[in-house]
Amino acid sequence: MSLNRSQQLFVTIVKKHHAKPLVKAAKNAGAEGATILYAKGSGIHEKKSFIGIPIEFEKELILTIAKKQVMDQIVHAIVQTGKLNESGKGIGFTIDLKKVTGIAHLLDDPEEADQVMGEEDEDIMPKEDIPFDLIVTIVKKGSANQVIDSSLEAGAEGGTILNGRGSGIHEKASLLNIPIEPEKEVVLTLIHQKKTKEVLQAIETGVGLNQSGKGIAFVIEVDKVVGINHVIEELIEKTTE
Repeated sequence: MSLNRSQQLFVTIVKKHHAKPLVKAAKNAGAEGATILYAKGSGIHEKKSFIGIPIEFEKELILTIAKKQVMDQIVHAIVQTGKLNESGKGIGFTIDLKKVTGIAHLLDDPEEADQVMGEEDEDIMPKEDIPFDLIVTIVKKGSANQVIDSSLEAGAEGGTILNGRGSGIHEKASLLNIPIEPEKEVVLTLIHQKKTKEVLQAIETGVGLNQSGKGIAFVIEVDKVVGINHVIEELIEKTTE
């Protein structure tokens, strides 16, 4: 037997304390489960300081993996529950997965019928072919804001920061012969493909990624996007002018 590899990942980013009802909605719509990660970040519509003091908005990031046949209805349920079509409520995007392991129970089921969204749900996922990319930047702790500032200057809408840890070949720190794992920050930047090169270059220059030990960045193509209607509408208007 072989695994059904027609799987997708839906990433949802919302404000803190908003994730649980979205996970419940996803499960009711056919998802096996979801993982919630805690993050911080800001967009162009969120104030970044108060009386000169920087403000870091707490976020929750939800990872949901499901078959393509049911992903549309899962996305619909999440968008409806979280009101992601309203400005400032959050964003979501799907990524096609090349290979998945650890889900042996999700084998091909010949009796499973394809489940698609009805006509009443068509406004949830825009039909227009607006291609987006996800830029993932991994830097040392304290450098994430520099990544976001550089991306904003190049035309990005904002970014989401995840905390992590790890080490590279240029990082060999230890204390009393005990290895130390340097703290990291992972920045997720959703960007229209026409701006990907410019934003990626701005991040590379702003953070100095071309220098050893400064960090890395890579680009992942995104399938569908929700929660940024104002961006999509602007792009559609420009293409029709």
